[in-house]
Amino acid sequence: MPLLDVKSLTIGFGEAAPVVRDVSFSVECGETLALVGESGSGKTLTCRSILRILPANGQLRSGEIRYTHSGQSVDLVSAPAKQMRSLRGDRISMIFQEPMRSLSPLHRLGNQVAEVLHLHQSISNAEAKKRVLAQFERVGFADPERAWSSYPFEMSGGMRQRAMIAMAMVSKPDLLIADEPTTALDVTTQAQVLGLIKDLQRETGMAVILVTHDLGVVANMADKVIVMNKGRVMEAGTAQQVLADPAHGYTKKLFAAAPVIPEVAAPARTTLPTDLILEIRNVTKSFTLRAGGWRAPTVITACRDVDLKLPRGKTLAVVGESGSGKTTCARVALGAITPDPGGQVFFSARSGDVPLNVHDMTNAQRRSFQRDAQMVFQDPYSSLSPRMRVQEALTEPAEIHGIGTRAERREKAAEMIRMVGLSPDMLPRYPHAFSGGQRQRLSIARALTLDPQLLVCDEPTSALDVSVQDQILGLLEDIRDQAGLSYLFISHDLAVVARIADEVAVMRDGVIVEQAAPDTLFYNPQHPYTKALIAAQPEPDISRPIDLDLVAKGAGSPEAWPEMFRFEGSMAPALRELEPGHMVRCHA
Repeated sequence: MPLLDVKSLTIGFGEAAPVVRDVSFSVECGETLALVGESGSGKTLTCRSILRILPANGQLRSGEIRYTHSGQSVDLVSAPAKQMRSLRGDRISMIFQEPMRSLSPLHRLGNQVAEVLHLHQSISNAEAKKRVLAQFERVGFADPERAWSSYPFEMSGGMRQRAMIAMAMVSKPDLLIADEPTTALDVTTQAQVLGLIKDLQRETGMAVILVTHDLGVVANMADKVIVMNKGRVMEAGTAQQVLADPAHGYTKKLFAAAPVIPEVAAPARTTLPTDLILEIRNVTKSFTLRAGGWRAPTVITACRDVDLKLPRGKTLAVVGESGSGKTTCARVALGAITPDPGGQVFFSARSGDVPLNVHDMTNAQRRSFQRDAQMVFQDPYSSLSPRMRVQEALTEPAEIHGIGTRAERREKAAEMIRMVGLSPDMLPRYPHAFSGGQRQRLSIARALTLDPQLLVCDEPTSALDVSVQDQILGLLEDIRDQAGLSYLFISHDLAVVARIADEVAVMRDGVIVEQAAPDTLFYNPQHPYTKALIAAQPEPDISRPIDLDLVAKGAGSPEAWPEMFRFEGSMAPALRELEPGHMVRCHA
């Protein structure tokens, strides 16, 4: 019998029509099943029903879910609560999509991951810590001891997601349900985590149910694929069948919307570098970590000697692994945090205006700046108040700045929600009623309500499925071209960056290691870390797997790089212009 067998699963809420209808599938030991589809198609609800953790008003109306291990079969629909508790987190683990919701803000990461071992195994504190630290290292934490003692809010989104992955895998479960496990991860860490999951499958025979909108991940991981839309199965088959020759029109539409780095470089858009909307000069930002007892405080330099220029109406993309300093640079650019002495950020809202130092503004200037510069945050759940209806969230910015009447603000909210592909009928709802991708669309709508001149996008499409991602990128491009909007675009998805960016800066360990236009950077990369990023980008082609060796060399220690790129101690070599417009950090 298969490890997990799901038959005719139907899920609904209240008296409404079912949201998941007649879904059936099975998973064998050591096998990977991918559930693919747009946000709201029922993928996550299907997975939550396996662990019986549906929302309070969710109803498993019909169907059978049977888990078989060591010859013993358990009906997960009718199993006693005590038996389900013994299975959850031990034999069946789940990686949730939004780590900030799933991790306790009051407990250190190490204790939260070790709790899984203490709940299900008889293990000492020392042995639990040893296993957790080993797991932290395997999922890509550069300093496992620091991660052990850190709280979730002290980590970036990608770091929190790594902790969630470690928590789900530390007990070596029989079945791992991974709900968008690599959404918040940069491509190099994603490649390492996918390789880790494959290694565990080989070692333990673990089965995986992978919920994802990234068809490149599906091509690298899946044995079988199920395509879902509006709660129904549209197409099912082996990965080879579905990826090589999709039969259903909906599957073909998903593949057509999937972003890829084009084979031929797109022509660069003309740029007037003298008309800058944003200029970052010599920005360094250090943080002092907490210290306990007699330990001296630790100083972490998040970014170092960063120089960036954003021409008006253009898009500057900053890419790099989580923890490389991308978001810190963005927050310094918006005035949310102050750079170390010597760093400056200049902003000019309109062509011809005198550039103003963002960190030396009067109250009136700062209020105007906050209207002209908006940010789309990485985690849409934590950036939307759970106590505010969507209509209140979308009208609040205009209300704060005293723009329009109440009726005009509501009309603007309806216009914005239509612009991002949602219905005005959704305005009375609360954020928890939306899927992760829908919440990200709401965050973008909220940032656009003030008609800003500069939009700082921190991973704006990472939570979106490919078709909605295609719509949002098209929307951002249209707004940029029509309204002359400028973007500082932070992303780990190189295919997205190749589509939207006019200039790309690659960051590693707080410094820019390479910078050029996309038509140069993606087709003539020089730095080993840039090459690793490109090699780690998954493609929706089962015949072109990720080159994990190349990724490991470029994304690993700088000591493994060719000599001309190596750091001297903690000091990086200078950023040099190898050819016009192509900057690389290397020795002369």
